Amino acid sequence: MSESSAEAVTTAVTAASDSVAAAPGGWRRATGVAGVAIGVLATGAAAGVAIERMTVGRGMRKKARLALDSTGPYGSLRGTSGKAYAEDGTELYYEVDDLDPDPAAAPARRRRLFGRKSPAPVTVVFSHGYCLSQDSWHFQRAALRGVVRTVHWDQRSHGRSGRGAAQTERDEPVTIDQLGQDLKAVIDAAVPEGPIVLVGHSMGGMTVMALADRYPELIRERVVAVALVGTSSGRLGEVNFGLPVAGVNAVRRVLPGVLKALGQRAELVEKGRRATADLFAGVIKRYSFATRDIDPAVARFAERMIESTPIDVVAEYYPAFSDHDKTEALAHFADLPVLVLAGVQDLVTPSEHSEAIADILPDAELVLVPGTGHLVMLEQPAVVTDRLADLLARAYEKARSAAV
Repeated sequence: MSESSAEAVTTAVTAASDSVAAAPGGWRRATGVAGVAIGVLATGAAAGVAIERMTVGRGMRKKARLALDSTGPYGSLRGTSGKAYAEDGTELYYEVDDLDPDPAAAPARRRRLFGRKSPAPVTVVFSHGYCLSQDSWHFQRAALRGVVRTVHWDQRSHGRSGRGAAQTERDEPVTIDQLGQDLKAVIDAAVPEGPIVLVGHSMGGMTVMALADRYPELIRERVVAVALVGTSSGRLGEVNFGLPVAGVNAVRRVLPGVLKALGQRAELVEKGRRATADLFAGVIKRYSFATRDIDPAVARFAERMIESTPIDVVAEYYPAFSDHDKTEALAHFADLPVLVLAGVQDLVTPSEHSEAIADILPDAELVLVPGTGHLVMLEQPAVVTDRLADLLARAYEKARSAAV
């Protein structure tokens, strides 16, 4: 992205901020200008969309999206549903995939994942990232289904969970600490006893760190392994999202205010998002994947998850990331098998942040996946699944050694 593009970012986002602050009629203009600003942030993606519009009609693109929505199997897996309740009363939705009662079931999958090794007799709890849902773990869930007991949950205001009560009733900000408490509520409801493996992607990894910070005794007594995928322990304010310094500084200066203001007119903004679906699809693809030839059904699956996150939820979560710092909490994982995995071309939580975590946990397995972006578990699902299977086998061996 050039310096002139960075100036365009500054102009567009500032204009959005000014429009929001102006008369009520400025809301519609602000929505459009903010969309332009986001498009400029992903210039390559926007250019690709423009070229596509020259060659493919709007009606045909809409039909293609509908076809992918109707035929794509991703996100279709369902388990035994349950509900937990956060400290503020927020309803948290989760699903459990239990072990298959027939030990001979799914032998091929078991053999492919573990070979002659055995997975630990644990419950694996998966936490998803910002603007996603439990379905983002589709491939890993499918591979482990019936072989290992798993729990998948939707973070507050995401997926099938309820809107955050503290946010809607008392206008309190979302914090990563609050998400750690939410995870504890889900564990209490879905995994009241037995050993646990914690897996978190992006914001979900931060949630796992917040759990360790608040409940170190739970980590010490029940957690037997941890996987931190495409996440960060802090210093997210330094991430440049693939932009030059001038563009990043401009966006950081005004974006929180723009998001908050647009979140207060969610209905109007959602109409704007639908009208600019093609542009946002390009932006989502750029910041989710690094592979150019990603399966269109997978790309559309990611779009659907992100599109389904209301703009006011996007706005209320955004400030929490700049305050996030759980570097000291990592010490609670020091004696456990830990997997730290990231895509080398992740623009959202750069792989350097995973390397920083591995520096603090020198016994952790660090896996950097080349040519892969932020949604590494969708872009390179086999790599992520295989490393998780290896983590489960290591947890089993560690538990056996401790018992001996």
